[in-house]
Amino acid sequence: MILDSEQTAARTWFESLRDRICAEFVAIEREAGSDADFAYIPWDRTDPSGLPGGGGVRGVMKGQVFEKVGVNVSTVGGTLEGEFAKSINGAGDDPKFFATGISLVAHMANPQVPAVHMNCRFLATTKRWFGGGADLNPPLPRDEDTADFHATLKAACDAHDVGDYPRFSTWADDYFYIPHRQVHRGVGGIFYDHLEDDFAGNFAFTQAVGRAFLDTYPRIVRRRMNEAFDKADIAAMHAWRGRYAEFNLVYDRGTLFGLKTGGNIDAILMSLPPVATWE
Repeated sequence: MILDSEQTAARTWFESLRDRICAEFVAIEREAGSDADFAYIPWDRTDPSGLPGGGGVRGVMKGQVFEKVGVNVSTVGGTLEGEFAKSINGAGDDPKFFATGISLVAHMANPQVPAVHMNCRFLATTKRWFGGGADLNPPLPRDEDTADFHATLKAACDAHDVGDYPRFSTWADDYFYIPHRQVHRGVGGIFYDHLEDDFAGNFAFTQAVGRAFLDTYPRIVRRRMNEAFDKADIAAMHAWRGRYAEFNLVYDRGTLFGLKTGGNIDAILMSLPPVATWE
């Protein structure tokens, strides 16, 4: 798959962000006395036409602090099929597409530590755009952590003309909502999509979102990872994880995009928690 300069720049950044995040998460495991590390598994995608369609690398770590964390970077392209193409920005008349991005989900061993999701992506059809965001998903919410997470993301937004924090924060609240449960998946963050027509400005903002995540989330983990918890806390976390799984399997657009475009099943479903309950 031949990439142009914009596609190459986006892919290279997402891969470098992956490396920095994984190194920080491993450092946290070392601070806890754990020797856990990421296992990296490459995968290839074949387009429905039979031609090579790119691929990616799935990184997974199961440790003392991070019960399960997955970091997936993929760069894929080819042809979108059928009615699904019409649902993708700019692909209605020409179903060819390119997508590169990073997707991360962390489920924590200590229920005092919030789970988290982060995703940044660049897509090209007849249009080109960035999307992404990050949201905090604590089984046991703490006001200090919620405020820290939102303040850091707001600062990233405020530093860029395209970064509309009030809009993106509301977008996250609306998107990460489970209608059949009438609850939000977590305490929010930001979500944005279809930032087009200014590659440099939109790319700079997306990079700022990635750096903001790397700034705030490890700080929150270190703040909570040694706090005490009991069986009731674990039970609450497992029940909350059930809601998380419901959202990702029923409503999440990223899950659907991965399945519809022939992505790696293990990478697509890495967001699912290792243990969950439905009482």
